[in-house]
Amino acid sequence: MCNEVIQVDVIIPTQTKYLDFIGSIGEHIAKDLDDFSGDREALAYHLNLVLTEATTNAIKHAAQMTPKNTVRITIHIQDNELNIKVYDHGQGFDLETVPIPDFDQLKEGGMGLYFIRTLMDSVSYTKQADCNVLEIIKYL
Repeated sequence: MCNEVIQVDVIIPTQTKYLDFIGSIGEHIAKDLDDFSGDREALAYHLNLVLTEATTNAIKHAAQMTPKNTVRITIHIQDNELNIKVYDHGQGFDLETVPIPDFDQLKEGGMGLYFIRTLMDSVSYTKQADCNVLEIIKYL
């Protein structure tokens, strides 16, 4: 049972040099959660991967539109729910039309979303008035 409340809000430039930093935030949160009875190492690895992949996609696609932009990442943990939101200013996409990657082909694309969907409990993507939001939920 996780009763603590954690709120992290990070805004980074659309530059990949910040990916390790974002991933390490997820790792540290997972390893330091009070009252978490699950596999901390697995959760730490999953959060690092998910945060890195989600931020990579936001940087890759937002930077095409406006190179001097930012990506905002929020992590909120409360009542045994870990909620990650990644905000970008790119053109957006339809989450439901992203196919499952073909693992027999050595082609890039779609792997990040596949891992996010596989490792987390809920994934949604919405277009808002001034940005796009990828919301990822993991139940603890």
